[in-house]
Parts: sequence; C-alpha cells; structure tokens
Amino acid sequence: MFRKAAVTTVSNGSYLQGQANGRLPSMDSRQPAQEGKVVLKKKVTLLRGISIIIGTIIGAGIFISPKGILKNTGSVGMSLTVWTVCGILSLFGALCYAELGTCIKKSGGHYTYILEAFGPLPAFVRVWVELLIIRPAATAVISLAFGRYILEPFFMQCEIPELAIKLITAVGITLVMVLNSTSISWSARIQIILTFCKLVAILIIIVPGVIQLIKGETQHFQNAFAGNDASVMGLPLAFYSGMYAYSGWFYLNFVTEEVENPEKNIPLAICISMIIVTVGYVLTNVAYFTTISAGELLLSKAVAVTFAERLMGNFSLAVPIFVALSCFGSMNGGIFAVSRMFFVASREGHLPEILSMIHVRKHTPLPAVIVLHPLTMIMLFNGDLYSLLNFLSFARWLFIGLVVAGLIYLRYKRPDMPRPFKVPLFIPALFSFTCLFMVALSLYSDPVNTGIGFAITLTGVPAYYLFIVWDKKPKWFRKLLGK
Repeated sequence: MFRKAAVTTVSNGSYLQGQANGRLPSMDSRQPAQEGKVVLKKKVTLLRGISIIIGTIIGAGIFISPKGILKNTGSVGMSLTVWTVCGILSLFGALCYAELGTCIKKSGGHYTYILEAFGPLPAFVRVWVELLIIRPAATAVISLAFGRYILEPFFMQCEIPELAIKLITAVGITLVMVLNSTSISWSARIQIILTFCKLVAILIIIVPGVIQLIKGETQHFQNAFAGNDASVMGLPLAFYSGMYAYSGWFYLNFVTEEVENPEKNIPLAICISMIIVTVGYVLTNVAYFTTISAGELLLSKAVAVTFAERLMGNFSLAVPIFVALSCFGSMNGGIFAVSRMFFVASREGHLPEILSMIHVRKHTPLPAVIVLHPLTMIMLFNGDLYSLLNFLSFARWLFIGLVVAGLIYLRYKRPDMPRPFKVPLFIPALFSFTCLFMVALSLYSDPVNTGIGFAITLTGVPAYYLFIVWDKKPKWFRKLLGK
C-alpha cells in the first residue's frame, strides 16, 4: 500500500521526487517533458486561476449562516471588524503562498512546502490528516448544503426529507468526481461559469442592500459596538468562523505545475481574487444588516434566504438555486486542487503508488481523484460531520501557520533560492503568529474538540513509522498491504 519515500536529498536541502519502476513519470516543472512521458498539462490560465480561488472560497457560508462570527463577537460592529480583519489576514497568507508558489514550482500546496522546509515526517502527517478526515468531511459538508438547497424550491411548504438530501448529495459528489476524472479543461470551464454565478448571487444581495442604505435603513448600525462584549474565549472561535469562510485562497498552489507562467499568474490570481472576495464578503454582511437585526440573524438558519424573502418576494426562489451552484463550485474546485496534493504525496512515496498515475489519454490524475469518493460517501452517511470539522479546524490552521513559518525558515536556510515574487518579512511573521495564536487560544476555549483533533493528527506519527520508515515488515503484513 505504502512504500518508502522515493526522495533524494540534494545539497541545498530540497527534495526531488524519485522514479520507481513501472510508474508514470513525475511532474517536476523544472525538468522538460521527455518523449513518451505522460504529464498533467499546463491548462490553468490567469482567468481559470482566479475562478479556482474565488470559486472555492465562496461556498455556502456567506449565504447561509454568518451568525458564527456575530454570536462570538457580540455586536454588529465587532462582527464586521472581524470579517474585514479575516479578509486582510487571508490576503497576507495568500501573498505568502504566492511567494512559495513562485519559488517552489511543484504542485501539492501545504504538503510540498512543509516537505521542502521541515522534511518528510510533518509533511506525511499533513497529507495523512487531509486524506482520511479533513477533505472527505469538508467535501461532504459542502455537498450536503448543495443537496439541501437544490431541493429547496421543490419543498417550499414542508421539511426536506434527510434521505432525499443525502441521495441528491451523493449524486452531486459522484458528478464532481466524474468531471474531474474526465477532463481538466471542462472542469476549469465549468468552474469559471460557476464562479460567475457566485458573483451574481453576491450582487443580488449587495445591490438591494446598497439601495436600503440610500433609503436610510441604518437603524441596525446605530450603536454598532453595543451588545455583549467579545470574550477571550469567543474571539478565536469567531476568527475560526471567518477564516473558514475565506479558506480556499491556497488551492491554486495545489496545481502549480499546471499553471501557465506561474511566476506572473499565481501572484496576480491570488491578489485579484482576495480583493474581490474580501470586498464582496464585507458588503454582503453590511447588506444583511440593512434589513435583518442582529437578533433575527442569530435565529435565521439561512440568512440569504431570509434577506431575499423580505426584499425580493417571489424572486427569492432564485437564491437557493444560486446557493446550490455556489456549493457545487466549491466542491469542484476543492476536488480539482486537493487531488493534486495526493498525486504529489504519492510521487514522493508517502501514499500508495497508484495515486501518482495519470490517465494516458485524458491526462487527469484519475486515481488521486476517485480515492476521495468512497471516503466522502462514508462521511456523508455516517457521523456528525460538523463536529468532525470542528475537531480538525485547528489542524488546518496549525499546518498553514507551519507552512508560512517555513517560508521564513527558507529565507535563512536557502537565501539563494530564486524568488520572482517576494513579500516583506513582517507579513509571514504576522500571519504565522496569528495562526499559531488562534490554535493555542482554541485549545483553551474549546479543549474537548481541539483535543480530539490534536489526537487524530498525532496518529499520523506512528503511521509514518509503520508504513514509511519500517523496512523489515513481516510477510503477512506486506501481504495485508497488497505487496
């Protein structure tokens, strides 16, 4: 199942993928493709890069329930402040990833950068947690929102049956997997269309909100910071909610090897996308408060639907459709990007060898895509998905903080590394400190969930020594692993 990492350490400390017999060749973009090699083609243009980032960031959260931030901040003014600060912090993190993506031209995102900076053990733990828990659970949650809202217009007068939601969700997940297994070009084209739909959906909320402000509907902004004071325990949870809503800015780095002219397009795509998303998110929340009070927002299960019903009448039926399309876009972008992490981890010897293979005719990482399907289905039909994401939200930001700290480390470890795009040092320092500080505070404010997440993450350490380091496995164990 697993094999010892096919990694060669070179004098400057970087890791280069090995070539195992019988495998399709690796994809290091610094090496020209040789005749007969099957590789993932460079089909991600600047527009497609922007659509991947925006299309993955904007999911169901901004339309359904931004009340997590309001609940943990206690006031309208403080919640809008947190939305803005989270956008700025996400931009800082995205700029750090832009530097990493232009100087380390390999796909894989978090995994690749941790491998380059800190070596194979923490990189393996990162991809272990992503494969087993984070990605299947995250895909299941966003796809459940897709299933619920695609059925909403057909069940306006009654509750939607849970089984119907899960069945249509399973169809949606399968469709996304098939799309990403069949054609990179079609997956990217559909992502562009769905990104356009997301932006239209946001404008449907922002424009009426601006009209309300012009009419003088500002009563909910009076004494905006009055209310329950934000507590030390509530703020990290509020930032978690905000950073989760913005999460997705790092997905273009998962497909670096498929980006045309990455030195130019990665920084441009990241900066353009983050400015659009941050402005859109803040204005959307302002629009909500022109019509809905803080108390009403906390009671609403779907804020965008409540907002639309009050201002748009029958046109509000379009909102669930736009939310469903938004969720489908997030599913598509997430699968497209994260499958490349598994592809690269397999290429480095940290996952089963089959995951590094490419379809000969379609040029898609077919095994790395479909490996998520059974795991996601298990998450969909079993377990409390939202609790599971709470367990592991701290792990995501722990490793992202570690990646950005690795950028600082690489500045000193490898000062001669070419850096076409370089950020001021205070940006990675501030961002990594914020991530690690949020993780530490969350251990204090929510010790049970974060403690469980920490324990699940630690299982990657014995797994690394069992599957990767241990060479003298008994025959029965090798047979069990399929060797």
